[in-house]
Amino acid sequence: MNLAKPGIRALGIAESYSGRVQSTLAGVVMRKDLRIDGAAFAKIAVGGMDATDAVIRIVTGLDRRDINLIMISGSVIAWYNIIDPAAVQEATGLPVIITTYEESDGLEDEIRHHFPGDAGRLAAYRRLGSRIPVRLHSGYTLFIRTCGISPEDAARLCNDFTHDGRMPEPVRVARLIARGLIRSSECGGSAPDDHDR
Repeated sequence: MNLAKPGIRALGIAESYSGRVQSTLAGVVMRKDLRIDGAAFAKIAVGGMDATDAVIRIVTGLDRRDINLIMISGSVIAWYNIIDPAAVQEATGLPVIITTYEESDGLEDEIRHHFPGDAGRLAAYRRLGSRIPVRLHSGYTLFIRTCGISPEDAARLCNDFTHDGRMPEPVRVARLIARGLIRSSECGGSAPDDHDR
């Protein structure tokens, strides 16, 4: 991947978790010049373990060969539904960057408390490993996990895709769209896949 190429496309994925049975994932395809040229959606179970499969469904559903990387906002979403970046990378062949925005002491104690005896969930969390701090040109620090791409290249791409603040644009826009879908359904509109509930 030529990191300097302006046409590099990232698929940004983020969720809107509203405390319901299901949570909405939105995926946004964005070029490095911040032009958006694609979107897709998926539902995941709150407290489930289907987030990894949902991310893969978003990628395969888009059916595009011009996406260069996947950028995901958070690896533990929708009440401890854990995304496995290695599984996403293996299934899609695309490098994966997980972004988070605050320092943390970890979630092992919370997982044990809320899901006692769930060894699989705890193991999935431990496989995530540690996060790497990235100082953005905006002055904020971003924390990333990577798979299929070096931390150095991931840091450069996060900087390239960040306009201001602490959140790269692909995941920021994906989160806005996911929230908009939730608000639309709460106001009587219909979100994608409502007929599948």
